[in-house]
Amino acid sequence: MAAAICALLREREPSTICPSDAARAVGGKSWRGLTATARSVAAELERSGHVVITQKGKPVDVETARGPVRIAPGPDLGTPRT
Repeated sequence: MAAAICALLREREPSTICPSDAARAVGGKSWRGLTATARSVAAELERSGHVVITQKGKPVDVETARGPVRIAPGPDLGTPRT
């Protein structure tokens, strides 16, 4: 999931992605069950500087944010070592 998030961000730069975009890339037709996992992995990537999580254009804590969030490239975007 982490690799999918980073790959999607590199492909779409400078655009952001939704956690569901990564869930779709990994899960195919069964993507809906992976959305929470995508948000969790995005939180880990944020802590390591790979991504920034935003809501309405402002940085937020994805673990406490309610509603839709976006994942943006962070200062250390690259393929994580996870």
